Amino acid sequence: MSADVRPITATELPLWMNTLSTGFLAPHAPTASDVALRAGHGDPARILGGFDPVTGGCVATFRSFAQELTVPGGATVACSAVSNVAVLPTHRRQGLLTRMMASELAAAHARGDVLSTLIAAEYPIYGRYGFGPATSLVEWEVDVARTGLDRQRPLPADGGRIDLVDGAEVRRVGPALHERLRASRHGVISRDARWWELLTGAVQYSHRPYRPKMFAVYRTEDGEVAGLAAYRSDDHWSDAKLPQQTLYVSDLIAPTPQAERALWHFLCSIDWVLKIRTGYRAPDDLLPELLPDPRAAGTVTAADFLWVRVLDVVRALGARTYAVPGVLVLDVADERGPAGGRYRLDAGSGRCSRTREPADLRLDVSALGSLYLGEASALRLAALGRLTGERPGAVELADAVFRTARRPWCPDIF
Repeated sequence: MSADVRPITATELPLWMNTLSTGFLAPHAPTASDVALRAGHGDPARILGGFDPVTGGCVATFRSFAQELTVPGGATVACSAVSNVAVLPTHRRQGLLTRMMASELAAAHARGDVLSTLIAAEYPIYGRYGFGPATSLVEWEVDVARTGLDRQRPLPADGGRIDLVDGAEVRRVGPALHERLRASRHGVISRDARWWELLTGAVQYSHRPYRPKMFAVYRTEDGEVAGLAAYRSDDHWSDAKLPQQTLYVSDLIAPTPQAERALWHFLCSIDWVLKIRTGYRAPDDLLPELLPDPRAAGTVTAADFLWVRVLDVVRALGARTYAVPGVLVLDVADERGPAGGRYRLDAGSGRCSRTREPADLRLDVSALGSLYLGEASALRLAALGRLTGERPGAVELADAVFRTARRPWCPDIF
């Protein structure tokens, strides 16, 4: 007898939360405030559970929520973001994730979502459901003494200023600043009010106690808020009682190069700080090259991050812009979803439609997800056997059409 997969009831939420924490190897009993915080966020119909037919216990969890993603050219598309996926070790390899994912993808397509997105904890799992890695990230550790920056002059050279602010001010100015970033950088996703409350400690889950942060706002010469950094420090001292702090950046929003330069210079000028962990940054950030000595920033992490699953090819390809004109007919394979078929993309006009014309390229929907934001190379995917050209020059044209001048970046875990 197979487990029952369905949306949970309100009374089952504490059980579902306990299963989720156990599945992530950090079991804890949710408090009443934890349950209230989870219940107040999102659509209950989009919280799925798998229930053992014998014991009735919750053995699997799955949740989705509405999200917007910026695509090349600055438009946004509606996404169904997948999160909180867990199956207890006693019930693995019984098809629970496949059933929950099938239910979610069908519902997302019916809602009119263009894409589904997720952050993959394990690489091998989600490709079989049509997801492809679509952005990547880098984290650096900066050796402050080696940067070559003038630490005695941390004020912005453009006449602006840096101010330290509290959480309330961050919640006031942060959302609009993030919208500026989202309008200018593809791969960035929407943030709701709860995101800012969690960042600033206005709300917190019991199993993730808030770690106090400091917040720096960069203002231009005319007083406009143009950048924001959230950071904290450890409390490390040498045996000789000398401060040797490491500063950890949890968020840095800089829609302009001026803001990016001003905030990093400020952070690198803070007394007592020897090293800075940058947090997850775009792989083509101005850092480390904005430092006089770029080798002061050593790579700590470089990895894939946001995964994309195309649900509606016509709307997805029609929403973004393309670097060069050209016409491509894509034959997309999608055994588990609605995206299969043949599509004609006119990159010059940005129009996409279904067609019966002969295919120029054949690819799986997961490969299309990797191409979609401009991160992947069509030439490389072809070399890996994930994409096939059906006429001379088609792969080269696809590489030129889909790639973007800046790499896509998603700064947020969800």
